[in-house]
Amino acid sequence: MKDIAETTDQNIFQTYSRYPLALTRGDGIKVWDEKGTEYLDFLAGIAVCNLGHCHPAVVKAAQEQLEQLIHVSNFFYTKPQADLSRLLTAHSFADRAFFCNSGAEANEAALKLARKHAYERFGGGRYEIITMTYSFHGRTFATLSATGQEKFHEGFQPLMPGFTYVPFNDIGALEKAVSEKTCAVLLEPIQGEGGVNLPSATYLAEVRHLCDSRDVLLIFDEVQVGMGRTGELFAYQHFGVEPDIMTLAKALAGGLPAGAMLAGDKVAQSFTSGSHASTFGGNPVAMAAAVAVMKELLEADVLENCRRMGAYLTRRLAGLKEKYPALITDVRGKGLIVGMELSIDGRPVVQQCLEQGLILVCTLEKIIRFLPPLIVGQEDIDRCVDILDRIFAEMQAS
Repeated sequence: MKDIAETTDQNIFQTYSRYPLALTRGDGIKVWDEKGTEYLDFLAGIAVCNLGHCHPAVVKAAQEQLEQLIHVSNFFYTKPQADLSRLLTAHSFADRAFFCNSGAEANEAALKLARKHAYERFGGGRYEIITMTYSFHGRTFATLSATGQEKFHEGFQPLMPGFTYVPFNDIGALEKAVSEKTCAVLLEPIQGEGGVNLPSATYLAEVRHLCDSRDVLLIFDEVQVGMGRTGELFAYQHFGVEPDIMTLAKALAGGLPAGAMLAGDKVAQSFTSGSHASTFGGNPVAMAAAVAVMKELLEADVLENCRRMGAYLTRRLAGLKEKYPALITDVRGKGLIVGMELSIDGRPVVQQCLEQGLILVCTLEKIIRFLPPLIVGQEDIDRCVDILDRIFAEMQAS
């Protein structure tokens, strides 16, 4: 561990605050460090390993594809791309998919498509995109500019022009912000990095109606909440509201880098040959893995387990809230993206959890985020809650 850490710190940019662990193996909901110590992973690579670590179907698909064709230019057709595009469009609102490598790239593609579509319909006057405060859409200049959190902007100004922020879940503020310059509204159906913030029962429908009435595109960023994370294949399906464009990444390929931007034909036709591209987007190995992920989500019991275990996790955490009301102020979420808001700094809690074999993450300093693989079981949740119970009991006593 010491050699790994020293080599990393000496040779890699210090853009991450790393835990003092070198993880070497993963299986299901567990990972192990170089000493063989076992950890219960309730972070899942930040909502990436939705089927758990090294899921057999994903491993098999990737291995078989590695032996056939690792990479080829997008000047040519490949079966994995064809298969994944068919699965994504058959089970969503969309007619077409663009493949890339990450959530930031998927959102870049969505922003470009929205502006291109508006340019073709209205000329150059419509270019502004409205996003939400506490949103997170990526770290490229465009997606950083779209992100409604000042802490990510610091040191990188001036940001790209053409972005306006309004409070999430406030339809009145959004209505006031839409102007003749607006070409799209971009939001996460459930905010992840911003604190696991859920919309009201009517908010997304109201946003959809507003966009329709003002001839503005609606983009859903489902990079974190898509691919079964909320108990439906895509989060928008809970609310009965379809976007014009949707972005996916994180869990799409079960741990391999892959992203996708989906749209209906009416909007997708604004991208023609040469409009946008990605050298590695749609890589055959990543696409083969993503096909395996989609099949597991559609054919196995994964989504039902997510709904069932998500409800159980929320109940257990709510029990902690009742037991420690001075420490825990709220528990909220949908499926297996759950936030527990504290009245204290959550980072020491996360550190103590790690010392006791539980991996969690804290966002906005006081919100602990639970993102376990969707295959999590009741015993795993009980172990997680028991660890938190011991930590909060010690904190309350002191």
